[in-house]
Amino acid sequence: MLPVDTGGKIRSYNILRQLIRAHEVTFLSSYSGDPDPAYEADIARELPGARTIRTVSPQPGTLGQYLGYFGGIFRAAPFAVSSFADTAVRQQVTMWLNEKRFDVAVCDFLMPTINFPLALATPTVLFQHNVESSLWKRRASTESNPVRRIAYKLEAVKMDRYEQREVCRFHSIIAVSEHDRRQMLEMGASDITVVPTGVDTQKYQISPPATDNPPRFVFTGSMDWEPNIDAVNYFCRAILPAVRQELPDSLFQIVGRNPPARVKRLACDYVQVTGTVASVSDYLRDATVVVVPLRAGAGTRLKIFEAMAMGKAVISTSIGAEGLDVHDGSDIILADEPIAFANAIVRLTRDAALRRQYELAAAKSASRYDWSNITGVFVDALQRMCAKA
Repeated sequence: MLPVDTGGKIRSYNILRQLIRAHEVTFLSSYSGDPDPAYEADIARELPGARTIRTVSPQPGTLGQYLGYFGGIFRAAPFAVSSFADTAVRQQVTMWLNEKRFDVAVCDFLMPTINFPLALATPTVLFQHNVESSLWKRRASTESNPVRRIAYKLEAVKMDRYEQREVCRFHSIIAVSEHDRRQMLEMGASDITVVPTGVDTQKYQISPPATDNPPRFVFTGSMDWEPNIDAVNYFCRAILPAVRQELPDSLFQIVGRNPPARVKRLACDYVQVTGTVASVSDYLRDATVVVVPLRAGAGTRLKIFEAMAMGKAVISTSIGAEGLDVHDGSDIILADEPIAFANAIVRLTRDAALRRQYELAAAKSASRYDWSNITGVFVDALQRMCAKA
């Protein structure tokens, strides 16, 4: 959960912080690696009453994780799920659910479902931030490395089978968009509530129009996430050259934690790779245009609402804005072809009045999605679940 540095963490953290203001909440957090008293203290301070369990799972990016992946090729469960399996976590969850000490339980993300018992004695909701099988299929379709492409295809097949079973097993599902809801209905799930993406409107406040000298195009997101890696590589390869022909003094900023070598190699006089920054909002504030050239991915799309809340003109692919309550040609521009994407950037950069129209419309749209409003929808879904029990 901490640090709050990914879309899923941001979503869960903000909803939890709103929930504990009016409800009694017990948060179970598991983490791998060495004992981390500082992390456990931070969790206890941020979310009073939280319970933490250190697991034996290998940490991401380590030799143990890679060996675990190859060792699990012949297992039925996808690696992204089986790597979350832990006896201590499963025992704790099973005990709590069997004791019926809570009105309702929430499994946050699909992966931890492997630690939930088959028989759910307490009303239990699965909070689906993504349709995971769709994500892996898209990653496979856009991956150029043949070894990774094969691995992603295998993971997609396993994830498809696993996800279909799990969305039907839990008593209720919370989805993040109507698009995701339709996909899970096709899997056989029946009780699905959409709780849309939110934004912290106090943190991401509308900012004055940015200068366009030099023009700055900003992408934000965790750079250890494969769809984001693909997005910035695609942008630099297929879109930015056409933009630079028209705007030779422009700067592209890639803002996000843990950029791998594939991203760091993009850095040059007109491409800046920041790595972890103290405040993403500082970069958004100075952006002429915010770009979201995603070709894969699913889920929260927080980066778009954060930019819109700050009054920024956003250009995105359809996949990048999928599931959001946005309107092409009004509060956002959607462009799926490289030349259309490049032309939109050039047009908004050169036409400050047009850009301002998009900025004002974006801020107005995002203002309706403060986390306090979103959490109200979340609570309503949980209360309906309790009423059915």
